[in-house]
Amino acid sequence: MTPRQRLTLVAAILGSGVATIDGTIVNVALPAIERDLGGGLPAQQWVSNAYLLTLASLILIGGSLGDIYGERRVFALGVAAFGVFSVACALAPGIGFLIAARALQGAAGALLTPRSLAIIVYAFPPRERGAAIGSWTAWGAIAVIVGPLAGGWIVDQASWRWIFALNVPLVAVTLLLIFAAVPASTRVVGRRVDVLGAALCAGGLAGLVFALVEQPRHGWGSPAIYLPLVSGIAAFAAFLFYERWTAEPMLKLDLFARRNFAVGNLETLAVYAGLSILFFFLVIFLQQVAGYSALRSGLTTVPVTATMFLLSRRFGALADRFGPRLFMGAGPLIAAGGILLMLRAGRHTSYLTDLLPSLLVFSLGLTMTVAPLTAAVLAGADESDAGIASAINNAIARMAGLVGVSVVGVVVAGTLASDTFAADADSVKAFHEAILACAALVASGGVIGALGITNASRRPVEARRCPGGQLAGAPEPAAQRTSVAQGT
Repeated sequence: MTPRQRLTLVAAILGSGVATIDGTIVNVALPAIERDLGGGLPAQQWVSNAYLLTLASLILIGGSLGDIYGERRVFALGVAAFGVFSVACALAPGIGFLIAARALQGAAGALLTPRSLAIIVYAFPPRERGAAIGSWTAWGAIAVIVGPLAGGWIVDQASWRWIFALNVPLVAVTLLLIFAAVPASTRVVGRRVDVLGAALCAGGLAGLVFALVEQPRHGWGSPAIYLPLVSGIAAFAAFLFYERWTAEPMLKLDLFARRNFAVGNLETLAVYAGLSILFFFLVIFLQQVAGYSALRSGLTTVPVTATMFLLSRRFGALADRFGPRLFMGAGPLIAAGGILLMLRAGRHTSYLTDLLPSLLVFSLGLTMTVAPLTAAVLAGADESDAGIASAINNAIARMAGLVGVSVVGVVVAGTLASDTFAADADSVKAFHEAILACAALVASGGVIGALGITNASRRPVEARRCPGGQLAGAPEPAAQRTSVAQGT
């Protein structure tokens, strides 16, 4: 590895790491943000959802922008914009301003997240690429662990505003490395940006999410709810129709005609929705009902990430030997069992006896699932479509979290309607309702995998090369499409 390649790898790790940490760190800070800026549960949902909305809507189009304008330029723009909007979040005078800044942060994340893998692919020859992507993925997993812990400590010791402000020095270092080391890539002539598709997708998701989050305040019969809901559904339907017939779609719908690809993404939708619901409501519950500090609540994510970090490749290797169906079926069912153990949590919740056993069971099931699931999705597409197949799976994982948190918010909003959780039986009941919904979603993912996935695939993709799935960065096999396009 040359010094320039090493610096390029560091730039990719830092760039994607900023977005990864920000995506995990904010949930821990939501109770503190609500105490400072108000808005209750809907505001907490919007602080999380605004970021996911733009990220999920635009992450597919982010790939085509790199082809058109150059990987280095788009990556640098995404990193710089993420830093600017992080400052805006840190200085937000009110909850509406913060939500808008979070949405812009998500748009910047859609530029830098897919490009971090692309600059590694461009900078490293095939024989060195696997090791570079492996390092990038490993550091991504570390970022997932560090985010909630660092965020909890910062919130407890200083202010939630610092979790955004601390992005700035990381962004500055990343930009210096980009301009010093990252090579300029060749542009694809004649490629165009699917602007209309991106607008329809964003509009559809925005209408749906707005209606779900704001429904408890206005009711289903209010024009403020049913008009955005109907408009959102119509826009998303128009998006799917347009993507089916446009010459250069950002969403390649033909891939969904392939069984494992379609079933794998449906399971992704269910499992990742449950995962997002779990940690969104668990962190809020622990701080606002059980009396945990932000740091202590952030510790709840460590067993899950550590288990995945230690065992994901091992389960991937087993799936390579026995096929993905067993693991994609059994894994979510075991994870759902772990989630149900959290029904023991109440106003007085012990981490060691009430949370840790359930988190360990859940993390074991999740670890059994993610690598085989990612590999099955990629194996359901041709090698030339590996990049777009991974990007679609990544976008669906983000959309799952967005919609899942919004839907369950409707279910529990009746008992969480006050500005903060009241430490009473109603709040515990609401948390248990969220847990039941989460477990049902994750278990349904297991049923989908067991009934729908076949062990036969269009091409071989090793699950052990997909550790962490979409949680820890794009898997190594997702780089194949870029490699083919570059002739390397």
